[in-house]
Amino acid sequence: MNKILTAVLSIATAGVLAACGSGPAPRSDGGDAGGRLTMGFSQVGAESGWRTANTTSIQDAAKAADVDLKFSDANGKQENQISAIRSFIQQRVDVIAFSPVVRTGWDAVLLEAKAAGIPVILTDRAVDTTEPDVYVTFLGADFVQEGRWAGEWVVKEFASATGPVNIVQLEGTTGSDPALERTSGFAEAIKANPNLKVIASQTGDFTRSGGKQVMEAFLKAHPDIDVVFAQNDDMGLGAIEAIEAAGKKPGEDIKIVAIDATRDGMQATADGKFNFLVECNPLLGPELMDIAKKVVAGESVPPRIVTPDETFDQAQAAAALPDRKY
Repeated sequence: MNKILTAVLSIATAGVLAACGSGPAPRSDGGDAGGRLTMGFSQVGAESGWRTANTTSIQDAAKAADVDLKFSDANGKQENQISAIRSFIQQRVDVIAFSPVVRTGWDAVLLEAKAAGIPVILTDRAVDTTEPDVYVTFLGADFVQEGRWAGEWVVKEFASATGPVNIVQLEGTTGSDPALERTSGFAEAIKANPNLKVIASQTGDFTRSGGKQVMEAFLKAHPDIDVVFAQNDDMGLGAIEAIEAAGKKPGEDIKIVAIDATRDGMQATADGKFNFLVECNPLLGPELMDIAKKVVAGESVPPRIVTPDETFDQAQAAAALPDRKY
């Protein structure tokens, strides 16, 4: 009798321990209980008009594709994204997608997702990792090319300049993929003309208020600025405010080239306050949902999927504005 009781208690104890364990719950093969694909998505934040449009695109596309989207806003903090990804792992979602705040520091959590058998898709921004096969694909723009296009416009615009052309650069979030690569592409392009000099460069953190604050400081320190290269529209729009407050005309006294081509940026270009605009399309949602379904179904996808972008001068921006979706 004692042996039987001991055996029963052992089985019951094992069941309790299994139910209270800290590991992830068993993963189903068909998404949620209704058979839908479940995606955990960690967004950078809401730092700009571009990011807001990107979030809306992802949420709308998930609804249209009948994907159960578990959405987390990191408020610009890497630690929040890492916590969100670990939560998605615990919830045993079918696929994880995220737009990394910065490029480095992801190896540990990506290895955790890999160990759990959950595929990871990078959107908008890439990561630096030495670990093999920790993400399936990266969907996003070619940031280096965006920087090149911006630089090439400056080269053409000042091709006849006989003296120095002073450029100030409003950088994105320090350590982020677009900030690093747009800086690199722009620097590469302007090497074609030795008169083009970046005399100051500082992060505005991809925000309008940051762009305004940094531009105010640039104007005080450098009264002879010829060009502003803003690595996103919002910082460029902040720069417009600072330039106008200083009694100068944006687009005339100081040329401005920016990246994103959101509606506000397009309007500034059509109004002649931005001189040239490079697009970075935020509407990644539909393609992300298609990729996620293929990945979960075991289909192969390219390791790098580049989203197409274009450029706009004043006339082109004015023509495109009526049909602009973001």
